Amino acid sequence: MTTLLVANDGGHLMQLHTLRPRLGVGDDVVWVTVRTPQTESMLAGEQVHWMLPCPPRDGAAVARNALAARTLFREHDVRLVVSTGAALALAVLPQARLRGIETVYIESATRRDKPSLSGRAMAAMPGITTFSQSSDLDKGSWHYLASPWDLYDVTPTARPSIRSMVVSLGTQEDYGFRRLLERLVPLVPSGTQVLWQTGCTDTTGLGIDGRARVPAEEMRTAIRDADVVVAHAGTGIALMALENGKFPVLVPRRAKHGEHVDDHQLTIALDLALRDLCISRDADSLKERDLVAAASHRVSKVTDPPPLLISGVRVPRQRGVAAAAAVVAAVDA
Repeated sequence: MTTLLVANDGGHLMQLHTLRPRLGVGDDVVWVTVRTPQTESMLAGEQVHWMLPCPPRDGAAVARNALAARTLFREHDVRLVVSTGAALALAVLPQARLRGIETVYIESATRRDKPSLSGRAMAAMPGITTFSQSSDLDKGSWHYLASPWDLYDVTPTARPSIRSMVVSLGTQEDYGFRRLLERLVPLVPSGTQVLWQTGCTDTTGLGIDGRARVPAEEMRTAIRDADVVVAHAGTGIALMALENGKFPVLVPRRAKHGEHVDDHQLTIALDLALRDLCISRDADSLKERDLVAAASHRVSKVTDPPPLLISGVRVPRQRGVAAAAAVVAAVDA
């Protein structure tokens, strides 16, 4: 009996990948995600069903992936579908539920007190169990599962020399973050080796060797060996930094500067800063001493976290509109 693990690439997939050992889903797993250098590297050796790119709020992409997802249910005896979002969940989870398959949606850790658009759609469909990763979102149809940040602790260390850095701006298309690079480049100590993962950001004239994407294993190794990690405040890169013992400097993208669709990265950075798991700075206020402070701390992780019960759980649900079910049903017509 197969479990489908469904997530968009980036932070959504990183969250699900980190959660997987605690979910008790067994070994018969098929990952459902978008093919990129990062996802190919992260899921090397796993069984993967590659989907088409599914950008946020792209209804046509959801429809195309919904059609493609029918193959999953023909080729596998699916018993459980689990997703951490986002748009791929809309393409796969409703079809699973309409086939009577147990279906679980775990809201992204980026959503502190209200669900995403995908989450609201999942909560409106009868029979889909919805969990949150924030205790503030434990109401109505949402049941608090666990916070990914509870597994980490920080201790100060002797102040090291900064000899290597990783800078990551993520891979979100159409949203550059040049404001951070313009502030950060002059702060990097002379002679420091830097891996610049810059996504779609224009690096012209900055004198750096930017790479749009870096395979997950290469990024993981670079972070493990680095003295400092500076990144946009994305959940995926924050998790990867903490997983590899680093106390990151997180710089949230701001909607008012055209750096993202909204200000959810402010929430992520604030949450981690309040837990003493990062240094949070606006791009315009970043200073060299922030790099030194980040290099002077190390992160440890709970070695044997408790399992999380998601299968067989039925959370009381609010009555909602299930019109989405009719749309998805038409895919199989």
